[in-house]
Amino acid sequence: MKVMKAFSIIIFLLVTGIHLYASLRHDRFLRNLTKPFLVPAIFLYYCVSAGKISLTLCLALLFSWLGDLLLMKKSVNWMALGGLSFMASHVSFVLTFRRDILFSRISVLSFLLPALCFICASLLIYRALLPHLPQKLAPVALIYLLINSVMNCFAWYRLLCLLTPAAGITALGAILFYLSDTILFFVRFKKDFRLKSHFGVMLTYALGQFLIVSGLL
Repeated sequence: MKVMKAFSIIIFLLVTGIHLYASLRHDRFLRNLTKPFLVPAIFLYYCVSAGKISLTLCLALLFSWLGDLLLMKKSVNWMALGGLSFMASHVSFVLTFRRDILFSRISVLSFLLPALCFICASLLIYRALLPHLPQKLAPVALIYLLINSVMNCFAWYRLLCLLTPAAGITALGAILFYLSDTILFFVRFKKDFRLKSHFGVMLTYALGQFLIVSGLL
């Protein structure tokens, strides 16, 4: 089992490394060639490492993979479909985190503070994006940021209940996922965005997904 776990991590690092290199070089062909294998590499790592397989976590990875495939297309409609798939992924992550949360252990302040922080951050990001978003995508973008915020809040609540380094790793992964989505919106829709590269998007995305799964393991 340890050999398989090490092998799966090597596969993940190899695929991710090649994809990040392609992103840095703006090599669209190589990016599209490697992107469909990022989440399956994490899924392989999870399957060979987990003592018991979580259906909701498997669904979260499945919807993330579908989202990756849909976002390879550049039109607004494909972007919306990809966003819907990732929304389903975030909901699946919420259901996964919920199993370890006992809300009676969380104070009102500890419950409200992360929610307010993520809601405010999402509204500020949305305000900055709004002039650049296609009209029919604007409401989807706001809903998406808020659902991602809910996922992050549940990762935080889980950390407050468990108070373990592993729960902290998962919460960090969730934040990186949020950061990745934020960068992606600006890369796709803000023409004068300074970091006009998918490198930052995919670095935070791949690392975020890996840390979420690692913490849950």
